[in-house]
Amino acid sequence: MKIIKYIGLAIFLIGLTIFTGTIFTGNFSFTPQELDSYIAEKGYKNEVIKEELSKAIVTEQSLNIFQFSKKARNAFTNANAHYDELIAKYDTAKNWDKKGEQYQYKINGKPHTLSYQLAKKAGSGFVKENAGLMWFLTFGLGIIGALLFIIPNLVLLGKPGIKNDGIYLESATNRGWIAWLVLVYLVTFYLVLYFMADYAVNWTFILDPISKALNGGPASQWFVYGFLYCTIMLTMGVRMFIKYRHNKYQIVRTISVLFFQIVFAFLIPEIMTSLNMPGYDFKNAFPLDYDFFFDWNIENLKNSGGIGIFILIWGIVLTLIIVPVMVYFFGKRWYCSWVCGCGGLAETLGDPYRQHSNKSLNAWKLERWLIHAVLVFSLVMTLVTLYCYFSGAESLLGIKSQWIKDTYSFLIGAWFAGVIGTGFYPIFGNRVWCRFGCPLAAYLGLVQRFKSRFRITTNGGQCISCGNCSTYCEQGIDVRAYAQKGENIVRSSCVGCGICSAVCPRGVLKLENGPEAGRINPTDVLLGNDVNLMDLVNNK
Repeated sequence: MKIIKYIGLAIFLIGLTIFTGTIFTGNFSFTPQELDSYIAEKGYKNEVIKEELSKAIVTEQSLNIFQFSKKARNAFTNANAHYDELIAKYDTAKNWDKKGEQYQYKINGKPHTLSYQLAKKAGSGFVKENAGLMWFLTFGLGIIGALLFIIPNLVLLGKPGIKNDGIYLESATNRGWIAWLVLVYLVTFYLVLYFMADYAVNWTFILDPISKALNGGPASQWFVYGFLYCTIMLTMGVRMFIKYRHNKYQIVRTISVLFFQIVFAFLIPEIMTSLNMPGYDFKNAFPLDYDFFFDWNIENLKNSGGIGIFILIWGIVLTLIIVPVMVYFFGKRWYCSWVCGCGGLAETLGDPYRQHSNKSLNAWKLERWLIHAVLVFSLVMTLVTLYCYFSGAESLLGIKSQWIKDTYSFLIGAWFAGVIGTGFYPIFGNRVWCRFGCPLAAYLGLVQRFKSRFRITTNGGQCISCGNCSTYCEQGIDVRAYAQKGENIVRSSCVGCGICSAVCPRGVLKLENGPEAGRINPTDVLLGNDVNLMDLVNNK
């Protein structure tokens, strides 16, 4: 069986190497006729950009993506600089600042987006011309290799029960060199995805046929991310089924997150796009869906007819009514551990690293300050955005709408949620984003803390202090400390994943939805635990 695992690992690494290596392949250039067609298609309004692009990328020389991208970005930068000089030179009374805007070619301050669009048109080579074969050599080999590595665990895991024996003895799961290699690869992937999308254009060529079948258009870098996201969750979901095969709660929970990610977050939005409707993830609640109230999204929904208005109303109802009501009855676990795509990736791809969550008191203090700060940030951003949208102003109390949206998107949407939130799985645990940054988790946690029926009950008399529960808690809760005292666990950070209960050899821990009056233990207040004081009063 171990031989099969090693063969699977080798096949997986071959697929991963080919996938990564495709970045360095292909040729990128335009003919004069192709450039004229592209400029007409984009509606560019001046001759300067045509001249700059002609000098940069109309060539018989074979350019790789790095050379092409550099030349294309410089062309847009030079063209913009030309009109920046004109705007600065002429009297503002002539309205040159407004006239010049139509000649500025920038997309949300991201020059790589323009370069990506050009590269998508200009690319040629083996990858683009053999998409099916390349899919097999990358995604196909990756899936086959991963499954060959995972499936033998059915035999090797042996008897039922999950123990932490050996989990800190392997470099892949104890912050060793393998974990650091995984971190570097994940961080690099997210940096390319968010900030250097033009470098990933060959990845989009591989998935063009699938994208065209689903939404009628070529694949973007976000389609690649969505497809890769689902593929990883499915493959690592098999690992979850094997590892927790003796626990029905974990089996059903894993099926649930896979269903909501693949169907709601990926397939439905792609199919909606093919039908000329706004692609929308109906489970993605604000403020996790932080751009829901951005002006461009509101206008897009308003202009989309009845379906757009329905989405707008649904998004508001989901956030203000459905989310808190569901948390009251089931705790935040209904979303964070059963529905959310971020949680789904954390529970599948991130499961091998869940033991790395920091259990210290300082980490808990940082968690509470940081996650609620992000929630406040998102609410202020939304307030400013909506005020400016309805009033026509550019700022509120000195806060410019465009600035705060760009800042949040860059710091929280890209760096925190992506680069750090997922890239740092192997070192800081699988719920870095959910624990420290997700504004929706903060909102759900506030409801769960003050008005919910959910709790994890403990039977201190049965606890043998093995530490499995604390080891596997991805949210940094020292579960054993509660279990030893026989106290219910009522923490706003708990996502109700149930792993602590699954790994307990004595059945000490149970996830329950009972009367509110039974949630709180009187000793919790004396210990300074995260509790609802009104519940304590009611208990008395």
